[in-house]
Amino acid sequence: MTIISSAQNPTIKHAHALLANHRARKKSGQTVLEGVHLIDAYLAKGLAVDKLIISETAINHPEISPILAHIDDKAMLVITDKLYKEIRTLGDGVDVMAIIDVPTQTLSIITDDCLILNGVQDAGNAGTLLRSASSVGIRTIITTTGSASLWSPKCLRAGMGAQFSLTIIEQVSTDALLSSVKTPLYATSSHVDKVIYDHDLTGKVAWVLGHEGQGVEPAILSQATAIALPQPGGQESLNVGVAGSICFYEMLRQRRYQG
Repeated sequence: MTIISSAQNPTIKHAHALLANHRARKKSGQTVLEGVHLIDAYLAKGLAVDKLIISETAINHPEISPILAHIDDKAMLVITDKLYKEIRTLGDGVDVMAIIDVPTQTLSIITDDCLILNGVQDAGNAGTLLRSASSVGIRTIITTTGSASLWSPKCLRAGMGAQFSLTIIEQVSTDALLSSVKTPLYATSSHVDKVIYDHDLTGKVAWVLGHEGQGVEPAILSQATAIALPQPGGQESLNVGVAGSICFYEMLRQRRYQG
């Protein structure tokens, strides 16, 4: 078994760039999964890894064996512990990462439940929203131009593998969004009085969650039903990940989820 120690190895350089640089991910159409949990979740969907990078110590870890069963030897690189520490972004856990191809989806007419991220900037918030949306059965996610990348390493970690169960269409223009989404739009807003509990959410819903500071853009908000989340404690606003999760589960409650 050859153990790679050089940071100049092409695959190592590529992985390092993917972890650090949005442009590298966009140009190559690839991203990186770090850690056993994400890789397990990805493989469980029957999806193929392009390259698996593992440290010389981690290769003997018991959690690695199930992963290796899905990986062709030609797709695996074993590297020194020192080199792995130089490129990783996770500080703890089993030292393993996978390079994968990012799925590409095109926007079509939407008539089912969906989630629209309109300028959400923080990858952690975006990942939280994907995880909550997936949990309640929302399967289609759309981001508008300028929103956080849903396939960045940070967003993947926050989503805990939710991306692998979702249809994700990114960087859609406002005009294309409004012409394609036929499901009624519901947007959170701090400028209306009618709270979420007074809205009928039993039909199909296209949830719109906006920029952490500026909210939903006017062109979309004008086409949506604006809803408020009650805050009797007096806070000015909720974290967008929390706000979205509350909305999704109120929708589920109204639909009388029985398990």
